[in-house]
Amino acid sequence: MNLNLAEGRYLVKLARDSISYYLKNLVPPPAPKTKFPNLLEKRGVFCTLLTYPENKLRGCIGLIAPEKSLINATIEASCSATQDPRFFPLEESELNKIIIELTILSEMQRILVYEPRDYLKEIKIGKDGLYLKYHYNSGIFLPQVPIEQRWDVKTYLSELCLKAGLTEDSWITKPVQLYKFQAQIFSEAEPNGEVFERKLSI
Repeated sequence: MNLNLAEGRYLVKLARDSISYYLKNLVPPPAPKTKFPNLLEKRGVFCTLLTYPENKLRGCIGLIAPEKSLINATIEASCSATQDPRFFPLEESELNKIIIELTILSEMQRILVYEPRDYLKEIKIGKDGLYLKYHYNSGIFLPQVPIEQRWDVKTYLSELCLKAGLTEDSWITKPVQLYKFQAQIFSEAEPNGEVFERKLSI
């Protein structure tokens, strides 16, 4: 199910309002009632914070499993993104200097192949995000990442293994579980500005 632009705008505004509330009160806000029934569907969501105008990553946290409604998942992901352990916690004074981007995930689709090198034919750069699991190790990349990093599919898989704490050739040498998914991306053009749907292209 794809969201329309009005629904995407609603979620991005909810993310910004949730972050503002969280930074003031140190707890997430209660979920609002919504006139958009699609936003009650359970979906995975990632919230990415980017500095403006530099467009550098400032935080990115999400919920992979579709266990919460889009409303609740957006609140949780956006508040969590302010505490991304790779960065210092976001401060209230930074709110007007960041862009908020939401990535709404489709269902995960297990990629089944006869032998590992067939993965190279099953993954499309610019379309597929990837999620890898191996015992207690896991890693995920959103579909925009390999475009931004200018990776080919082989590099994409190798970097995903490294992110999961494995060796870069683990997608070949180990019986990993690999899933692909698609996404809709809604982003602010500037801090607290117009929201648009970002289309990926190679």
